[in-house]
Amino acid sequence: MAVDALINARTHFDYAPNAGPIAVYQCEDCGYFHLTSKGEINETLAKHLKDGGIQLEKEANRWLHKLKKR
Repeated sequence: MAVDALINARTHFDYAPNAGPIAVYQCEDCGYFHLTSKGEINETLAKHLKDGGIQLEKEANRWLHKLKKR
């Protein structure tokens, strides 16, 4: 679920180049997972960025937002 949240964040928000969350980690204090912009990029995210999946999902989200306004 944490990786899905990472992918979802990247598709719903516009981050500057080389910014935004790139990985997830389990917090030692609370035990929950958090997004982070530090460390190595998550393999699943890297794959989606490389194959254009993130951009396609962003475009789909833009159209859905436009259609909902009508």
